[in-house]
Amino acid sequence: MMNVWGLAVRGMIAFLLLGMSALSASGEAAQPNVLFLICDDLNCDLGCYGHPLVQTPNLDGSAARGVRFANAHCQFPLCGPSRASFMTGMYPAQTLVRRNAVYVREHTPNVVTLPQMFRRAGYQAARIGKIYHYNVPKHIGTGGHDDPYSWNFTINPRGRDVDDEPLIFSLRPNSFGGTLSWLAAEGTDAEQTDGIAATETIRLLQQYAQTNQSFFLAVGLYRPHTPYVAPKKYFDMYPLESIRVPQVPAGYLATLPKPAQTSVRRKKEQLDLADDLARRAIQAYYASITFADAQLGRILEALEQTGLSENTIVLFTSDHGYHMGEHGHWQKTTLFGNATHVPLIMAGPGVPASGKAAQTPAEMVDFYPTLAELCGLEPPRQVAGKSLVPALKDPAVAVRDGALTQYANGYSLRTAGYRYTEWGDAGTLGAELYDCRRDAAELSNLAGSEEHAEIQQRLATQLRRRVQEANQPPAGVKQLRFDDVRRVPR
Repeated sequence: MMNVWGLAVRGMIAFLLLGMSALSASGEAAQPNVLFLICDDLNCDLGCYGHPLVQTPNLDGSAARGVRFANAHCQFPLCGPSRASFMTGMYPAQTLVRRNAVYVREHTPNVVTLPQMFRRAGYQAARIGKIYHYNVPKHIGTGGHDDPYSWNFTINPRGRDVDDEPLIFSLRPNSFGGTLSWLAAEGTDAEQTDGIAATETIRLLQQYAQTNQSFFLAVGLYRPHTPYVAPKKYFDMYPLESIRVPQVPAGYLATLPKPAQTSVRRKKEQLDLADDLARRAIQAYYASITFADAQLGRILEALEQTGLSENTIVLFTSDHGYHMGEHGHWQKTTLFGNATHVPLIMAGPGVPASGKAAQTPAEMVDFYPTLAELCGLEPPRQVAGKSLVPALKDPAVAVRDGALTQYANGYSLRTAGYRYTEWGDAGTLGAELYDCRRDAAELSNLAGSEEHAEIQQRLATQLRRRVQEANQPPAGVKQLRFDDVRRVPR
């Protein structure tokens, strides 16, 4: 009987703790927690973004409970520069990080990162997996190019996908991170690195539910980054005959400026893939997406079960978009929407459960001021982004008139209806203009046509103004220019 009563008492205490988790000592609502979820190399091939084949029930559910941004874009379509940008709220020309394998404080030693702001406000900031740049798969299980000043503590999961590397197929044998490579793995979800990350996240959420500690918890999954490794059951969900390989119109390449041609032809071993090989690559990418969605589902279910969902803002995104054969290109590093467009889903306190899509152009530098406003914090002066809170309250509100992305010597602006890109100083190396309402795939370059001269001039003025703003030195942050930051990333 004593054991029964003991269990009952402990159960009642746990229930009371859960009920009080959203309250401060004074009985007022506590500042919201933040659960920052990010996948690696994930484009918008998701059910909630209208993809007809890819199965992502958990992300679809999050979008139905919160707000999905339909027109969000990265600032640089490469892992390291993008992550340094959104973690500081600054543009790549301000962080001076324009290639991989750079620590964020190499160029900006006194920058205040996003989790650092939360630490200063009394939150516990924790990282599980990849948030700053890592070489994948080489750095799995290590800190990679992490920033230790950002966190109270970190967890670096390492699963059987690392041990299974000898089994992985790659277009370049024994090269996995920068080329198409995949494995339909044996074993369970829980054995994979991202499965372990989900398990560790669940454990931490259960701990937070008991201690009532305010937290900023960042969880970075490695999939669907190459190598595309997922348990075989996820591959079976996508029969090869159901896969569609994108086609490029004859003569298409000649319509692009030389730098744009270079961007889509730089991966020589990935050009003009045989149809069967292309289908297998796409199948593996889709399988990795659905596997990642399953791990995110485990995390979100734990958030609900612990009672933390009532006072936790959830932000889900990727570091940039990704080509899967579009424009004849595979992977990232272009200025087309395939490489710039990122998923962005937010839910939780301060985010209406509308299930609607916000149409405003949005940038990843906007994450910093948005989370700050939702949590009642003041971002540092360095932050160049804009708060997206008005669009969270009313998805019809336009926070921006365009989203800016940089790659190599080019800049691109994505507005509500157009994409305009200039290569070289003020377009000296060529320009691209796409009417995205009629040409969603961005295959018909209208730049230079007399019919579109007026819209091109207007967008050119808008783009150049944005480029000038993005190159302004960040307020209060010291910049160290000692590296050849002009080098094009591999």
